[in-house]
Amino acid sequence: MLIAGVDEAGRGPVIGPMVFAVVVIEEEDEERLKELGVTDSKLMRPDEREDLFEVVKDVAVEHRILQVEAKELNQWMRGASLNEVEVIKTAELLNSLKTNPQVCYVDCPDVKPARYRRNIQNLCRKEMEIIAEHHADIKYPATSAASILAKVVRDEEIEGLKKTYGNIGSGYPGDENTQEWLKREWEKGHNLPDIVRRRWATVERLPQVKLTDY
Repeated sequence: MLIAGVDEAGRGPVIGPMVFAVVVIEEEDEERLKELGVTDSKLMRPDEREDLFEVVKDVAVEHRILQVEAKELNQWMRGASLNEVEVIKTAELLNSLKTNPQVCYVDCPDVKPARYRRNIQNLCRKEMEIIAEHHADIKYPATSAASILAKVVRDEEIEGLKKTYGNIGSGYPGDENTQEWLKREWEKGHNLPDIVRRRWATVERLPQVKLTDY
């Protein structure tokens, strides 16, 4: 039996991409992943995640990673909620699989998991059972594995952006370095690079910013 897990990294940040990952494993490899230390990536140190990145890919029957850049998110969120974007991108990821898992465990951001599951199922062309749950990235090894892949790729992307744009911090709204960088960029000419998610409250609070400009 093939089992899939889906998770994302970078839902909350105001800077950089949102990264989705799916990992497909044989059912008997669930215990193997647990023994290797695979769990929710947020509970792991960066070096632990990096050490497991290639290990997860070796164990997986198939894996895929999908990045949604900030510029694309800005376009989507003109008429869709972040949850709706996640549903669309999760279904897109599942539809791209070459294998045919019987079940997929999805980490759910929606307060109503049943609604989230139903919305993904409606867009998924694969004959698989979708199970959407809160904290699926802790409960199910395949979803934990997906969370590791997504987080490592997201972190690598942020490090790459720092080389181009300077000290952007972590990209999270609560990060003072991120806040200061946004202010400096805005003060340069009342504009922001395409790496910024412009429909985030952190950006809306900048002086004289107008969402209609974007």
